[in-house]
Amino acid sequence: MRIPALATALTLVLASPAAAQTIAPILTTPDARDPHSYARPTEARVTHVALDLAADFDTHVIRGIATLDILAAPGAKQVVLDDNGLKIVNITDMAGKPLPYEVAAVDKIHGAPLTVTLNGAKKIRIAYASSPDAKALQWLTPAQTAGKKQPFLFSQGEAILNRSWIPTQDSPGIRQTWEAKIAVPKQLTAVMSGDRVADAAGKTCTADRCTFAYKMDKPVAPYLIALAVGDIAFKSTGPRTGIWAEPATLAKAAYEFGELEKFVAAAEGLYGPYRWGRYDVLVLPPSFPFGGMENPTLTFATPTAIAGDRSLVSLIAHELAHSWSGNLVTNATWDDFWLNEGFTSYFENRIMEALYGKRRADMEADLAWTDMLAAVKEAGGPAAKDTQLHLELDASRDPDDGMTQIAYDKGAAFLRTIEKQVGRARWDAYLRSYFDRHAFQPQTSAGFLADLKSKLLTPAEAKTIGVDPWVYQPGIPANAVHITSAAFPAVDAAAKAYAAGGPVSAVPGKATTQEITRFITQLPRKLPAERLKTLDDAFGWNTTGNSEIRFAWLQLALANHYAPADASAEQFLTSQGRRKFVAPLFQQMMDSGDWGHKLAMDIYGKARPGYHAVTQVTVDRITGWKLMN
Repeated sequence: MRIPALATALTLVLASPAAAQTIAPILTTPDARDPHSYARPTEARVTHVALDLAADFDTHVIRGIATLDILAAPGAKQVVLDDNGLKIVNITDMAGKPLPYEVAAVDKIHGAPLTVTLNGAKKIRIAYASSPDAKALQWLTPAQTAGKKQPFLFSQGEAILNRSWIPTQDSPGIRQTWEAKIAVPKQLTAVMSGDRVADAAGKTCTADRCTFAYKMDKPVAPYLIALAVGDIAFKSTGPRTGIWAEPATLAKAAYEFGELEKFVAAAEGLYGPYRWGRYDVLVLPPSFPFGGMENPTLTFATPTAIAGDRSLVSLIAHELAHSWSGNLVTNATWDDFWLNEGFTSYFENRIMEALYGKRRADMEADLAWTDMLAAVKEAGGPAAKDTQLHLELDASRDPDDGMTQIAYDKGAAFLRTIEKQVGRARWDAYLRSYFDRHAFQPQTSAGFLADLKSKLLTPAEAKTIGVDPWVYQPGIPANAVHITSAAFPAVDAAAKAYAAGGPVSAVPGKATTQEITRFITQLPRKLPAERLKTLDDAFGWNTTGNSEIRFAWLQLALANHYAPADASAEQFLTSQGRRKFVAPLFQQMMDSGDWGHKLAMDIYGKARPGYHAVTQVTVDRITGWKLMN
């Protein structure tokens, strides 16, 4: 049998101390099979990726060579890779001998399997190019950047997009080390989610191009290989932390995220040493589709988190927490996305409590509870299958379908429920041990629950909590711990009073971002125009630079067809492409009758060219754009 043979081979490799840091195990249980990858890792798997590439800003193509280290079971004749739109030039062994290969039929979600006949090769070289519309890559014109002078490129690999620019086994359960050289126009800087090669080879230049070299000697899930190229500069925030951003953004970003060193220290105080060397943050142009992406050593972050008062820095706490949950211990398949995000959301809140106190952490946890209930409703109610933590995303579904607030907030509530049962001291000791014992390995829900029952919970405790129903059944269990904020009753009372016709002075003065957001969301969804105008005149929420407040306000204003908000919505939706904000606002307009439909289509026609493919796919679905254009 091939599976035991490969398991034996891996055991022998991992038994070597020198190899233990570079070859990660794979899981071979049925629940670890990834339906969103064509790879057959029990037969042959990629263990290391070496890239030698060039970025062509004229054609919007990355081209070059990928050299893959292959660990094959005895008798294995082929390795199956993931491919989505790659233009394969040739594939050879290291002696230059051509290797037969085949690219099968393309699936619109997953791309296609790229099957290479090994002929005994342990390394293969693939000469290739990405397509101009590679889903992982966004090429920005100078006009789409903060500086307006140079183009910009960034990648976004999660969940299954990196196969559009890297030919490898694009499954989170197949961890790989990697190294890369990337040649870019001389006036630009390339950064990647690894260690910059420190010697002279780290940057070499010709008359018109510079080549940057990076490496990651720790095995990571392939979606965590990330690249950005642009006119960017660096500002240190501590011995192992700093900010990358466009020069026009750098000063604001460096202030906003200036406490990075404290964040890392707080996280280490909870769950053990930070194992990735540096922790830097790259603030991207506003079209970046997410709040942040936890790429190792280099979090990619949206500029929409820059509020000027550090009120939205929980985003950084979240991405940093992924250095343990998600990057160190990774969901083996996207069915267990909650193992990444639920753990991280819980950990994020603990970091915020350590740094900013319980009052602020409780407000953020309470807001997350509201978000969770809204996500349950959106998923179809508490009986809907997609409200489970362990999802059942077969190959007919895009793994992005499972990336909802359920994974984040129900997952965090589950962990808080365990904490309440066993006490914080026992829980923290367990989590620290869990991250140590499973470092640089994939995990499944079944694996976590088995570990939980073996290392922490007694059978009686596991039954009291109901750990299996929490993970495998829909809805929010009755014993879920809901952290309530002591600050919110006054905010809720103010919202109720204002809705009943009270004066604007009823709104709490000197409120935090969290309190203002709560106030807006607690107002009735139907308010007269004069009531909205009073708020608009008093607080200027139509023009606020705080993206969370602006978003909450626009949801309310658009629900009431408050006409002065139309221009604000257009400006907000055409100036950034963060899916968290963009998708609900377009949905709000599309659900608001003819006027809303027209407004949505008018705005989207202007905004769509500046959105990343991740955001385009979502909003195309909401608006029916491709059916109408």
